[in-house]
Amino acid sequence: MAWGRFRKCVLAVSLLMAILAYLGAVPAIAADFADIRSACWASGGLSDDLVAMARSDERWSCADREFSIDAERALLRFDLGPDGPLPRYFLSRRSALEAVHLLAIDQDGTVRQSTIPAAALSSSMVGGYFKASLPEVTRVTKQIVVAIDLPSHRMTLEKAYLASEDAAGDGAGASRLLVIVSALAGMLVMPLIFNAAFYQVLRKPFVLWHSALTLSLLMTLLVSSNISVVLFDPPAMTLSWMTTVIFGATVASGTMFTYSFIESGLMHPVLRRMLPYCAVWAIFLSALHAAFPFVARPVQSSAYTAAFAPILIVFILSMIDALRRGSRAAKFQTVGYTPMVFVGLTRLVTGVTPWFHSADAMLMFYAGCLCEVLFTTLGVADRFMTMKRERDRARTEAYLLERLSETDPLTGLFNRRAIERQFARLRVEGFDTLAVIDLDHFKAINDLNGHAVGDAVLKAVASAIEAGPDVVAYRLGGEEFVLFLRGEDAGIEAERRRQAIPAIVADRVPGLGRPVTASMGVARALDDEGFVKLYERADKLLYEAKSAGRNRTRTAVRSIAASGTLRGERATLA
Repeated sequence: MAWGRFRKCVLAVSLLMAILAYLGAVPAIAADFADIRSACWASGGLSDDLVAMARSDERWSCADREFSIDAERALLRFDLGPDGPLPRYFLSRRSALEAVHLLAIDQDGTVRQSTIPAAALSSSMVGGYFKASLPEVTRVTKQIVVAIDLPSHRMTLEKAYLASEDAAGDGAGASRLLVIVSALAGMLVMPLIFNAAFYQVLRKPFVLWHSALTLSLLMTLLVSSNISVVLFDPPAMTLSWMTTVIFGATVASGTMFTYSFIESGLMHPVLRRMLPYCAVWAIFLSALHAAFPFVARPVQSSAYTAAFAPILIVFILSMIDALRRGSRAAKFQTVGYTPMVFVGLTRLVTGVTPWFHSADAMLMFYAGCLCEVLFTTLGVADRFMTMKRERDRARTEAYLLERLSETDPLTGLFNRRAIERQFARLRVEGFDTLAVIDLDHFKAINDLNGHAVGDAVLKAVASAIEAGPDVVAYRLGGEEFVLFLRGEDAGIEAERRRQAIPAIVADRVPGLGRPVTASMGVARALDDEGFVKLYERADKLLYEAKSAGRNRTRTAVRSIAASGTLRGERATLA
């Protein structure tokens, strides 16, 4: 049953990922027909004359598309055709840089130029991109040259293009992507609500770490998509460093969730101890890269990406080891994290390997967000149910142990410990009469017939004084029994049970040679009188019954007197 539901969830997520892939591809395909990609690239120093570099054909590399950011300045040249819409914006992937210079070169050599510092760059409706308005572009403009000062990532060059409008037509394409990402963001909010309820019950750290992971994924989704542009429109470089910091927080919270979520003993201790260090390392890397993006600029982004490789390796090894040891939690995590692992591997391989163009795999990331949150939330819910079953089992066992500790093993009646625990409740429920019963000459039964026969007699007595809606029976020890009774006829009910003892014992234990009788003292509780005081009064009456010849009752309860047997408030029944 559980496996069937699990398979349905996997199929549903797979279908949703396919839909995301289709819907996400539509705007990209539409954009490919209108966007203008760079034809050539060049590099130089910050002191080089931009116009001279743009006009120097030997500086340009058109056949080699292996972009480099080793130089202080990278230039991209876009050749414009006579037909098609005129471009208005330069767009590219967000990453740290110093400034963007834009040149529009006409056929007659006229140059129009503008410079936009990094802090003034706007965010694009294309998620994760910045945009810069071009100088005036006309039908006689033959080239657009864009110079980027101190680029920190090859992706800024590889993903650059010119467009006539921000996003794919500013209409259906952007709206469709916005709807998709907004739906994903809404789905990420739901686990936060569930976790608030789970934590009230579980009080476990992994619930808090799962909330932190979900929140960081939600923040990543907001800053890397066009939602943040629609809601806040922050500067592009602000979103750039926020993306870096939030990525570190996501990795850190994910590793700490794994650290606290995998069951105890189902992960190698060394791997478990390494996970918190991985979390600290992720926070340190992201904070350092966001605060100082130009320290080792030509190689810093690649080194930053490569530095996450140990974390990825430790995580994969942890999952493999936990699965091998039979961890149920690891099964949910493995399914949920698989798309994210592929995202990490894609970014790692393309970011470090020079002959690959960098890829951030954003579509897979969006699908991974959904998959991760869905299956880890299912894992948290499964842990909740498992812990609830364990707690219920523990409570049941504790209750049974408590009942065993409060039950006389020979007769099955409650014992003295049960009286002490139940007395206050019994008084509230109206049990105000206490009868203390003691078998007459029981020692002689044991001496003449043996302890086995004596035990049989005690069991028979327990049957004779059976409990009822208004009677609770206890064995205090040896041959002494206690009854708690309620109602106007409490004394009569106690006496009826005492008088039934000889007949029931004779029937259950034949061959004793003489009847087994019992003496009894009956007292009614006074106001808020405790058990000890009440028992002392009833026991004193029992002693009087024994002294008066046994096989009789001494009572201070009027109900027996009303039957005509007693005189006054104290009487003897034989």
